[in-house]
Amino acid sequence: MRLHFYHWLLAVATVACPLAAAEQAEPEQPDRPNVLLIFTDDQGTLDTNAYGSTDLYTPHMDRLAKEGVRFTQAYSHTVCCPARALLMTGRHPQRSGVVNWTQGDLKAAKGINMALEEVTLAESLKKAGYATALFGKWHLGAHKDYGPTKQGFDVFFGLRGGFIDNNNHFFLHGNGNHDLYEGTREVFHRDEYFPDLMTDRAIEWIRQNKARPWFCYYAMNIPHYPEQADAKFDRRYADLEMPRQSYAKMISTTDDRIGRVLARLDELKIRDRTIVVFMSDNGASAETAAIRVDNHASGLPKGHNYGANGGGGNTGKWRGHKGTYLEGGLRVPAIISYPAKLPVGAVRDQAIIAADWYPTILELCGVEQPGVKLDGASVLPLIEDARRPTHHEELHWAWGAGWAVRVGDWKLIGARDQPKSLVNLSDESPEATNHLKAQPDVAQSLHARHKEWLSEVLPPVE
Repeated sequence: MRLHFYHWLLAVATVACPLAAAEQAEPEQPDRPNVLLIFTDDQGTLDTNAYGSTDLYTPHMDRLAKEGVRFTQAYSHTVCCPARALLMTGRHPQRSGVVNWTQGDLKAAKGINMALEEVTLAESLKKAGYATALFGKWHLGAHKDYGPTKQGFDVFFGLRGGFIDNNNHFFLHGNGNHDLYEGTREVFHRDEYFPDLMTDRAIEWIRQNKARPWFCYYAMNIPHYPEQADAKFDRRYADLEMPRQSYAKMISTTDDRIGRVLARLDELKIRDRTIVVFMSDNGASAETAAIRVDNHASGLPKGHNYGANGGGGNTGKWRGHKGTYLEGGLRVPAIISYPAKLPVGAVRDQAIIAADWYPTILELCGVEQPGVKLDGASVLPLIEDARRPTHHEELHWAWGAGWAVRVGDWKLIGARDQPKSLVNLSDESPEATNHLKAQPDVAQSLHARHKEWLSEVLPPVE
């Protein structure tokens, strides 16, 4: 009898072939696939060539699209922290206490940190025998009693907070603080380019663990500002106008480091048995930022510019950017590539969310789901059948005072308990017209759904 597609995937992922293993000259290979989870930072809705940006050089991201399944309607969140909670827990960030900016400085007084009770993707895979590592950005709470090594990661190297200068490794907002750690141990590598530091660590760790199943969360801190790109891309974009020029150089720098990791998989001959998931945490930034104090901890002078130069991302027909609930803030590139088991060069248009990767990866790896409610769902049925409807009839986001709910083509955006705008994705100019007054019944219905959702995901007040 023919197995159902994704049950067949589970079977081939968890059953080794003794004859093939006996014929191999190399040590016996792990039964389960490896997982490389690439999460870029502030990469806009259409900012790879595979998504239609013809002015960019992104050969490695494009390779993933050619070797995998590209989603055109993938949603993360409006800013960094809640996106990472969605990804790591498979649950809405409200469930884990990530409702506002998490603590960014390990040395500061305890602030908001993701609840230790949450079962991260790393914890689920580690329980199943996976080696686990995070290289790059955590941003779910910097306190020493929380963080990656407390929630499933054997190894962590990177920044615990929101962003850093790539060369001096200081967080630059406010008075600044140094943010580079091995686990909870502060380390210093001044004048060494952080994207190279984290990439070097990642590819060496992968080499060391090639004989066992591993999970590498490659959580990039770029193209997020400061826009400190690899100089080898200067000439390629010399004729591009600002701010697109500066941003494009950052995109290619990001792509280049992804390429180095993929090259290591090829070199070790483990690409075919490695699941690669690629996604961005939110849309491109349009922020401006400068140091506003004397004697900044980084040593940089007052007035030093480190922002995104007003924003160079490409959203096509979509409006908005990071920090908004318009499509340009929420809709991001997303690809899964596992050539040995999944289609290649495929495109799917159903809506998915960042939380979906958790159950998808567990299913492909033959690992049981944790005993908690997941808000994500496996995307494998959507890959099997392009006509299958999305498993998310409603889409919800909330962060700080802001929130949004989408049902069909309607999206209601609000703050606190007050709807602010009702927009439609099917309009000739999507989300350009506020229908709040013209469609009060639609607004009322969506607002009621938002309040019902919020009461379900927020923990009860003690």
